[in-house]
Amino acid sequence: MTAPLNAAVIGLGSMGLNHARVYREIDGVELTSVADIDPARLRLVPGPRRYEDYRRLLAEESVDLLSVCVPTRLHREVALAAIERGVATLIEKPIAAGLDEGREIARAALEAGVPLMIGHVERFNPAVLELRRRLRAGELGRVFQVHARRTGPFPKRVRDVGVVLDLAPHDIDVMRFLLDSDVARLYAETEQRISTEHEDMLCGLLRFQNGVVGLLDVNWLTPVKVRQLAVLGERGLFTLDYLKQELRFFAGRAELPEGASPPGIEEAEAELVPVEKREPLRVELEAFAGAVRRGDPPPVGPDEGLAALDIAYRLVESARAHRPIDCVRNREAAP
Repeated sequence: MTAPLNAAVIGLGSMGLNHARVYREIDGVELTSVADIDPARLRLVPGPRRYEDYRRLLAEESVDLLSVCVPTRLHREVALAAIERGVATLIEKPIAAGLDEGREIARAALEAGVPLMIGHVERFNPAVLELRRRLRAGELGRVFQVHARRTGPFPKRVRDVGVVLDLAPHDIDVMRFLLDSDVARLYAETEQRISTEHEDMLCGLLRFQNGVVGLLDVNWLTPVKVRQLAVLGERGLFTLDYLKQELRFFAGRAELPEGASPPGIEEAEAELVPVEKREPLRVELEAFAGAVRRGDPPPVGPDEGLAALDIAYRLVESARAHRPIDCVRNREAAP
């Protein structure tokens, strides 16, 4: 019988506690240790060995894989320490607080031969996976537009970044995942209305290299949590609710009366697409553990995490400069 993989979690905020819970539920994985600077947070996870200093955990424990769930500003420090110990590491998105730090982490993992995964959990939502399968099968025909709405009240847990870096990378990554295309050009408007010293609202426009238009509606100002995506194409419309894991299809039946050009579109009723609901974080951590066990590359590597972070920073830059940004030209000019 194969020995279980020893898992650890560093950082026991809301996401870290969920990582710890899920590791304890996965077959073939044993949560052996956790670390957090707050003793009260440590007491919330009875069972594994508990450390107030993550460095002691890395020095004293035999760990096969771990999740880095500390605040974004600490990602570089903790991830580099884990990579130095040769531990397969999952970093909650974004990969780092800045692109240079993210590239440093990715380079260290590559040079050390250590598996590194970025926690873009929305990729593992069963509704997203089903939508991707149907798009790749051509059920929507040509895709015209992807519209993401990710809004809700301000989360008190976030202080070190604005809404663009905290939330927009989810939808940037999902769009790239669904479309298999990079962003060619973008424009953004942001506002700082209520929450922190950072922006708390984003309206972003993305033009992908394959011609699809992406719309980002992201804020911390809405009194109800919304996590939705709509994909429009020549054969209709898919709508997706991340929270409910619901996927619907509205068939765009084209009418072409004699002598009419171009065809019109009839209003359609929704068809509920079957989706086998599962917790996305569990799907993600099972995929991570499976890749580590098999010696495969993690399913969301550092290059993809860097790509999402790069676009997020360009959105902030566009909003500050009040101008569109040519991402292809800037990408080619980057070292």
